[in-house]
Amino acid sequence: MPEAAQCAGLYPDIIPSEVVRTGSLQKDTKYIQDLSETKDKEGTVTVCDKSGLRPSVDTASLLRQAEASHAVTVLPADLGAGLGGLVDHAQSPEACQSCMKLEASGLAHRSCRREEHVAAADGGDPGPGAHPAGQGHGEGRAAMRLDTALGLASLARVVILSAVAPEHPSGVALMNGSGPHDNLKGEKEAKQNGHEEADPGEDGNDQEVIVIQDTGFAVKICAPGIEPFSLQVSPQEMVQEIHQVLMDREDTCHRTCFSLQLDGNVLDNFAELKTIEGLQEGSLLKVVEGKFLQTWEGMKPYTVREARIHVRHIRDLLKSLDPSDAFNGVDCNSLSFLSVFTEGDLGDSGKRKKKGTEMEQIDCTPPEHILPGSKERPLCALQPQNRDWKPLQCLKVLTMSGWNPPPGNRKMHGDLMYLYVITVEDRHVSITASTRGFYLNQSTAYNFNPKPANPSFLSHSLVELLNQISPTFKKNFSALQKKRVQRHPFERIATPFQVYSWTAPQAEHAMDCVRAEDAYTSRLGYEEHIPGQTRDWNEELQTTRELPRKNLPERLLRERAIFKVHSDFTAAATRGAMAVIDGNVMAINPSEETKMQMFIWNNIFFSLGFDVRDHYKDFGGDVAAYVAPTNDLNGVRTYNAVDVEGLYTLGTVVVDYRGYRVTAQSIIPGILEREQEQSVIYGSIDFGKTVVSHPKYLELLEKTSRPLKIQKHKVLNDKNEEVELCSSVECKGIIGNDGRHYILDLLRTFPPDLNFLPVEGEEMPEECKKMGFPKQHRHKLCCLRQELVDAFVEHRYLLFMKLAALQLMQQKANKQESSGALENGASPENGAIDSERPESEDGKIDDNVTGLDQVKELAETIASDDGTVDPKSREAIRNACKAVGSISDTSFDIRFNPDIFSPGVRFPESSKEEVQDQKQLLKDAAAFLLSCQIPGLQPKSVPTLQVKDCLDHTVLPMDGATLAEAMHQRGINMRYLGKVINFITKTPGRAQLDHIFKIGISELITRSAKHIFKTYLQGVELSGLSAAISHFLNCFLSSFPNPIAHLPADELVSKKKNKKRKNRNLGNADNTAWASMTPQELWKNICSEAKNYFDFSLECENADQAAEVYNLQKITLLREISLKTGVQILLKEYNFDNRHKPTFTEEDILNIFPVVKHVNPKASDAFHFFQSGQAKVQQGFLKEGCELINEALNLFNNVYGAMHVEICACLRLLARLNYIMGDYSEALSNQQKAVLMSERVLGIEHPNTIQEYMHLALYCFANSQLSTALNLLYRARYLMLLVFGEDHPEMALLDNNIGLVLHGVMEYDLSLRFLENALAISSKYHGSKSLKVALSHHLVARVYESKAEFRSALQHEKEGYTIYKNQLGEHHEKTKESSEYLKYLTQQAVALQRTMNEIYKNGSNANIMPLKFTAPSMASVLEQLNIINGILFIPLSQKDLENLKAEVQRRQQLQESMKTAGEQLEAEDKAVEEKEAEPSMPSAAVPLTQSSA
Repeated sequence: MPEAAQCAGLYPDIIPSEVVRTGSLQKDTKYIQDLSETKDKEGTVTVCDKSGLRPSVDTASLLRQAEASHAVTVLPADLGAGLGGLVDHAQSPEACQSCMKLEASGLAHRSCRREEHVAAADGGDPGPGAHPAGQGHGEGRAAMRLDTALGLASLARVVILSAVAPEHPSGVALMNGSGPHDNLKGEKEAKQNGHEEADPGEDGNDQEVIVIQDTGFAVKICAPGIEPFSLQVSPQEMVQEIHQVLMDREDTCHRTCFSLQLDGNVLDNFAELKTIEGLQEGSLLKVVEGKFLQTWEGMKPYTVREARIHVRHIRDLLKSLDPSDAFNGVDCNSLSFLSVFTEGDLGDSGKRKKKGTEMEQIDCTPPEHILPGSKERPLCALQPQNRDWKPLQCLKVLTMSGWNPPPGNRKMHGDLMYLYVITVEDRHVSITASTRGFYLNQSTAYNFNPKPANPSFLSHSLVELLNQISPTFKKNFSALQKKRVQRHPFERIATPFQVYSWTAPQAEHAMDCVRAEDAYTSRLGYEEHIPGQTRDWNEELQTTRELPRKNLPERLLRERAIFKVHSDFTAAATRGAMAVIDGNVMAINPSEETKMQMFIWNNIFFSLGFDVRDHYKDFGGDVAAYVAPTNDLNGVRTYNAVDVEGLYTLGTVVVDYRGYRVTAQSIIPGILEREQEQSVIYGSIDFGKTVVSHPKYLELLEKTSRPLKIQKHKVLNDKNEEVELCSSVECKGIIGNDGRHYILDLLRTFPPDLNFLPVEGEEMPEECKKMGFPKQHRHKLCCLRQELVDAFVEHRYLLFMKLAALQLMQQKANKQESSGALENGASPENGAIDSERPESEDGKIDDNVTGLDQVKELAETIASDDGTVDPKSREAIRNACKAVGSISDTSFDIRFNPDIFSPGVRFPESSKEEVQDQKQLLKDAAAFLLSCQIPGLQPKSVPTLQVKDCLDHTVLPMDGATLAEAMHQRGINMRYLGKVINFITKTPGRAQLDHIFKIGISELITRSAKHIFKTYLQGVELSGLSAAISHFLNCFLSSFPNPIAHLPADELVSKKKNKKRKNRNLGNADNTAWASMTPQELWKNICSEAKNYFDFSLECENADQAAEVYNLQKITLLREISLKTGVQILLKEYNFDNRHKPTFTEEDILNIFPVVKHVNPKASDAFHFFQSGQAKVQQGFLKEGCELINEALNLFNNVYGAMHVEICACLRLLARLNYIMGDYSEALSNQQKAVLMSERVLGIEHPNTIQEYMHLALYCFANSQLSTALNLLYRARYLMLLVFGEDHPEMALLDNNIGLVLHGVMEYDLSLRFLENALAISSKYHGSKSLKVALSHHLVARVYESKAEFRSALQHEKEGYTIYKNQLGEHHEKTKESSEYLKYLTQQAVALQRTMNEIYKNGSNANIMPLKFTAPSMASVLEQLNIINGILFIPLSQKDLENLKAEVQRRQQLQESMKTAGEQLEAEDKAVEEKEAEPSMPSAAVPLTQSSA
């Protein structure tokens, strides 16, 4: 993925200009072609009045949508030959959604039951209530049916409309342009997508895709006991989806076992509504419960399965507001606190009554700890108590009875199971679930009497029965359901991957039958009902990859299936890995030493991160065995992204838990029956001693070699025979019993990092030596990152273009000097080789072609090999190729040989020269990382990427995770962290990088501590876990000098007992060794770890010194270490500085969670739409951009379901566009979703979430919701203080926002505290002469003016004026504005002085002139808010518009020619919205990034 794309993910508002540069926009034409293939069966194209482009999504539809996403199809292995039929069944995408509609369990959406597929494929029906709501306790998913506006259905009916009028060529220019490099990217993409690229030159360039949906209609639903109601449905939907809606509705949610009837006929669950005869607008559908149906009518009464599903569903409804699952990290529940701060204010898309009149009553005073300068960092405020969480108790106990299962004679009376209930009124009752419903029986705790009690109520629903026996239940249950349906759907939909919280309040442990049942079964969801018991993960993972992908609907279906199986597999693997470490899984080789044991659970293979059988002896032993799984996972990720048909990788998840690393992999069919030596037909099992190859593998891997930049090469095996490979030797190829070609052990997919791999007799480049490289690292598996390889190749490509252009220019000059062609034998290095001008076809020389264009043309001609190019031009290209290390001499093509410098790998004599070139290339790449990626090391060199980006504040990390992400995007591994920090300390603008320095140091300390914690925990047995963790945290963070560990009592009982225990323990240390650790020892180890691993010398001996020397906050260190190790602590105020007692006790450690690394499957089509939309916005076509991004949102929803990080970015950008285009309420609604999603998917205090809160506050202010805006800004400030502290450039923006809003509500003194703090921070980070500081001065001056303190106002405005004058010149608009304002302030000051003099002179008779004190208008405050947040509205005349359009076009063309050379246009490429497209807008809005504001 291009770097721009990743950065777009991080900060979608900052639209990277690189998006424009990469060739990805050419894809548009392809989509259009794909889509044009999908028409109606009759070949007609349906058009309707409602366009799917801006879906107005109501709650129900969102829930349906989420449901649909959780119910993606997985083709079962056991269907065998019936696969084709299933794929046909899948042609109607909803068919698939419904086949897998909801699971009934709390883990429901985790399991994709196959029997439904089988039933569906056979046209059968798995039974009416087969899919009640699971959503972990988010019953919410129950009702999800796919909204047509967002559904796949809409994609099956596609029409192409020409959306961009031909007179906007600038929009089109972007889609053309194909230089050699472009083709390279294009080819890569085409290969990735498995079908050839459409030729960008074809007409249809200026077409956009518009998705059209069918019109829906309304039906009447008549359910027992309630008034009939109307429901909007779509012809594409299934009957099943109406079931889901009824199971989520407040008044029908307690029914699970029912059928729908039309005119007395039972409707088939899997029938599409359009296929049902007689169903039309206004039809009446009756809800008929199971007991009234005869079995021959196609529906069965309750079965054991239905009854259990019903009980689970009721339990889910009872727990629907309980946050305990989110705190405990189960069932993909996670926390969200937005509603606490908005008090539900933002309902109805923010169309709330304006509170203008109540402005005076707003309480604006923030809590003390939020004010600037406060040193207090309370923890409890992180998770405020939500009013809804005080649960309404409906029952004391609902559990399975001890009398289960029913004896044979009762089974024959229809008893399915027994329940035991204690009501709030303390009535103990036994309930029988029978085939006909639920009734009270006469059993007690000690006597079994299954006869019905008197009076016997038989109720089809458990809720109805409980309503009759408990008045409190009746009252509270209905209140609970009212509350449940009022919550925003995003608060209750499950997330795709589990998010864990590092703090939690003390919760009481309530009795819960379903949780108890789930804990002791190995099932995930409902596996005992699947044919074949457990899921065959490998078959599912590979079958989804084999789904067709020729057109858009097929690709969506495929990507969604892949994503769904991956998220299920990740959940299963995580659960299994924890069970393995906790000792709950039997090893497959139990007689071996614990470290060497391997496990199989739920069809997943688990191995531990230790060096078994000295496999990694030459690479660093256990240390190498620990990093190999993550390297392997990166390899899997990469090969999955290239997505070559016919090449398969294993499902891989790496789990770190309790100090151990567990690798979970899907199992290749047949691998366990054979020896590895027989299985491997490609690669090597002993690191290169014996090597084999296979033509089919070479063919498949060759397809990946170009995008992955891997060179095909020969190595020698033990018999000195040459063997050809197209990967590293460790990469093994195995053909499974299913005939698929698998590759595994991809740990050396990327070339080695020579900075950390000293090789005898190899000289490193100067740049590396200066920095003290090469360094001996703990293991020899250090690889360069893929991002680094891509950046290096891009850099070399630029060099190649320049060299070739230089030669051609020089040769042209020589040609002019003398008529004959002169040759001068310059070496290729100085790029002065001369050759003849390439002539255009008619023989004339085209003088105005620039050098770069010429090179591009020439490279293309040579590549196409048509023989028309004369030899000397060829030579120019050949020399340039040689100079940059290309493996081809006719075109630019850089690839790496991953086996270079691998211990034990030998190369044949014939490729000696090639190997030498490869070694040089690796040295160059290592030097490039140091001299370009971590910026210029010589004082004069241009400081590039990493630190410069931080200096420009285009990269604003706020915590360790965002710093790591920023480094990784630039291809810098975390082992270079010490170098980055050292570099910062030597940078001239050191103070402006203070925040990066602080984050770097705290990351370095917490990572070093994590390394120590890992081995520390391995020596702790389960009973001592909380004591050990609290002891470690005390040593790490507490000021208490000698904390003492409390050993669990039974540890000291008897020696004999201890010996037995030790065996299960994977570490060899004495089980109590951890207790002797002291703070001095731990910090000494942290310092030596930092030196050894990161090569950085820490100057501190304990936590207090670290906090003082580096200005760190202990609470921030606690957050970082908890997130890195998975520790969850009690939510309370910790006193770190108490020297008399330790900070943590064992009661403060609540849990330890796994830290999980896995593959993230991508939605490629949606991503391209998103990028195209960003590019359009950047060119100023806001409307088209908005449409494309809406489209991207639809596609993202189709692939990921309703919750995902990328959807969050999409919503944020949409909200920004809505805001710029003046639709404030829509902006508010979209941004609210973005905040909720960011909290749920990334975490409540993730830096992204903080930014989302800030954006939401701006849109709330624009919608006149002032108190809400302030609450949100205060929340953002609190989170930032906790995560980092006050001294951060982003804090200046936040404080400016708060100050402006307070100014607006006339809280002048409070406003000044925030604005003056922002001014101080801006001056530090942007320099006192920056325009941001000038703006800050102006904002402060305005508040002083409002307070009538004109002297202070003048002083600040003068500062601002001076900066504007120096930076922009006297005639600039800003300077003039500031000068006017100064005059005005001076007049006011003089008038005030006169009045004062008058009062002094004449006393009470003074003739006082009325003074003008201006309270700021909301409009002026909003205008300032827009400016500081980087949104400018520029009023433009028609003429300006024309000029700007011409300018955009001119730049566009310029960019075309420069694109391949990779030279980015400056950020001043400001775009303007089309006047023609939006005639009603008086001003065009130009979105700017924050840095350019």
